Amino acid sequence: MESAPKSLNFIEQIIEEDLSKDYKQEQLRFRFPPEPNGYLHVGHASSICLNFGLGLKYQAPVNLRFDDTNPAKEEQEYVDAIKKDVSWLGFEWEKECYASDYFGQLHDWAKKLIVRGLAYVDSQSSEDIAAQKGTPTKAGTNSPFRNRSAEENMSLFEGMKNGDYEEGAHVLRAKIDMSSSNMLMRDPIIYRILHKSHHRTASDWCIYPMYDWTHGQSDYIEQVSHSLCTMEFNMHRELYDWFLDQLVDVKLLRPKQREFARRNFSHTVVSKRKLLRLVENGHVTGWDDPRMPTISGMRKRGYTPKAIRNFAEAIGIAKRENVIDLNVLDYFVREDLNKIAPRVMSVLDPLKVVITNYPESQEELLKAENNPEDESMGHRELPFSREIYIEKTDFREEANRKFFRLKLGGEVRLKNAYIIKAEHCIKNDAGEVIEVHCTYDTKSKSGSGTEESKRKVKGTLHWVSVKHAKKADIKLYDRLFAVAQPEEDKDVDFISHLNPNSLVETTAFIEPSLNEAKQGQHYQFQRMGYFYCDGRNSKNQAVFNRTVGLRDTWAKIETSS
Repeated sequence: MESAPKSLNFIEQIIEEDLSKDYKQEQLRFRFPPEPNGYLHVGHASSICLNFGLGLKYQAPVNLRFDDTNPAKEEQEYVDAIKKDVSWLGFEWEKECYASDYFGQLHDWAKKLIVRGLAYVDSQSSEDIAAQKGTPTKAGTNSPFRNRSAEENMSLFEGMKNGDYEEGAHVLRAKIDMSSSNMLMRDPIIYRILHKSHHRTASDWCIYPMYDWTHGQSDYIEQVSHSLCTMEFNMHRELYDWFLDQLVDVKLLRPKQREFARRNFSHTVVSKRKLLRLVENGHVTGWDDPRMPTISGMRKRGYTPKAIRNFAEAIGIAKRENVIDLNVLDYFVREDLNKIAPRVMSVLDPLKVVITNYPESQEELLKAENNPEDESMGHRELPFSREIYIEKTDFREEANRKFFRLKLGGEVRLKNAYIIKAEHCIKNDAGEVIEVHCTYDTKSKSGSGTEESKRKVKGTLHWVSVKHAKKADIKLYDRLFAVAQPEEDKDVDFISHLNPNSLVETTAFIEPSLNEAKQGQHYQFQRMGYFYCDGRNSKNQAVFNRTVGLRDTWAKIETSS
């Protein structure tokens, strides 16, 4: 039985309708237009997947266009990071474009508006311009400079371009309607003076176009068919269309702006201004800190491109904003890593166990399956000896029936090894258990085929051989914020909601095979979570970042709080 065809989202429905009326298949073109004033975050990842996903669905080209019209905030570092992130997610753009590529054309078009009486130079201060724009319920008033002649406007505009005036002395505004119910239509600013060097055009320009003037015209130049924006640009669409009405050649394709809801995410912030504050004030180590919601941070933490793409597809797009729980993303990370990550053993908080009836000089190699989800990943050899490490939390002197780990008089199976029984423990002067003495069932070796090897016990523990264990740096990353919506309370600084336990660093003992881990490799530390090798430290020890735990722990915390 064939599965039902997947229903179209509302953007796809718009495109299908346009294909039946206005556009031909070969005219479809999409774009992803980030401003290079910071690193991309999880919200951008959804937009990337939407635009490039539509390109794949309709076999249409997708441009990567940098909206680089504000040299005060934009840097080449951000351009490079954005390109790396888009590529890492698995997408290829047809053309790499920049709004700055079109500065000359935008300037020429602005002069045409001046000649036609549709733009004028305003010499008011920014405060005066804001005041005379009115309010949503009160019409604005005309600027005293609104009726300057085309000749005077052209002379002033050229002076602005040539650097004859200070910043703030003049702006170029479109002449539309100061009584419009849409305040964006009340003579919006097209150009402002900025005496700042641009990362691509250096000091060639002293004036820079505003977003609304740049965006639609850039779409038109590139012949983008569908300009997809988040819902806060809904009110901008009227202005987008007005500018195109003044300039487009009817022989060419006219872009259409369409909007979808921005996604908000729990336990984090995605405002670039707030993310920059986290970086600059040292709350994180950088834009790629694994606690950050940036794509580079998620990459360093060990998230996979496939998991992020699957997450973006699952949450889809909507017409209303809502908050997406980051546990949904973690689910897709676990789902992907479960298939590709080898199972290994590492002890993060060690307690020594001595198997007293195991010969002191004896060692053996045990066979361990690398990944039960993928037989092709084969097996590895694990060294076993008389002394091993287990997790401290896996032992109690006394425990109730629901404790299925090691306790005095109780048995557990060591993963891939033997069944052991705790006989007694040794304590330090503070009364803390520092060593457990056990005996083992000599015939219970996993996979040996004996009846004893098939004997069932309720607990199975991970372990490493003391003699063969290697040390590794472990970074246990968690949610950056302790509350689901750190920005919800406007009277409290979001910084106050930072999770003090978002990073815990420790040294672990790892099985010897892990000592050869290379940067970029993923592992499941059995019973502990998924980890990502982030290179080596100054002692040449492997460094592992915890990507996600084996299960969601935040749901319990928030339910009980």
